[in-house]
This record gives sequence, C-alpha cells and structure tokens, in this order.
Amino acid sequence: MQNLDVECAKLGRALAELDSDDKTLTSALSVLEEQGVYACFLFLHAQGGKAGKKVSNELDKFLRKTPAESPLLGDGDLFTALQALAADLDNLLFARDLLRQALVYGRYHAKAREAKAQ
Repeated sequence: MQNLDVECAKLGRALAELDSDDKTLTSALSVLEEQGVYACFLFLHAQGGKAGKKVSNELDKFLRKTPAESPLLGDGDLFTALQALAADLDNLLFARDLLRQALVYGRYHAKAREAKAQ
C-alpha cells in the first residue's frame, strides 16, 4: 500500500528545491484553490517562468505515477490528459487534494530552508 501523504511530502521537498523562494509555489497553490487543476498547470506554464515549468513537470510526473495502482493521468500531452481527468469528478478532486498537499509541503520546506539560512 502506498502512503500518499509521504509521497506528497517527498514531492513538496523536491518542489522547494526547484524554486529559489516560495513565490511560485504560493501562486500555484492559490490558482489551484481558486480555479482548479487545469488552471494551475496553465498558470505554471504561462506565468511561472522557468521555475513554474519545472514545478509543472514535477507535478505532471507525480500524477502520472500516483497512485501506483491506477495513476490519475494517462499518457500523452499534459493538457489533453488533464481534460480526460476532468471527466471523472472523483479523480479530479483527488488529484486536486494531492497537488494541494504537495504544494503546501513545498511551501513549508521552502520556509524552513529560508529560516535555516538566516
């Protein structure tokens, strides 16, 4: 059995290492909360710069392998896969919750790194 909270924590740590501060993660979390999964990825590609694209790629890889038994995203283009994900409300909300948890952990890791550096 896969512990998804631990997987989200690992992803959060990796996300914090991609972003020099937590601005990208905070913005992505905000868009995710307000407008949903598709908008979050679109925001990361459109306005997130290099850090945003790296974060998007990590989130994409995560959803393509999680949960291990039945990944939430299928193969192919990211935005096409996200549209297919939206067809199943339970999976869409599950993906949103996993992404939210990973982004929150990422923000915590970034804040902890900033505090440690001071």
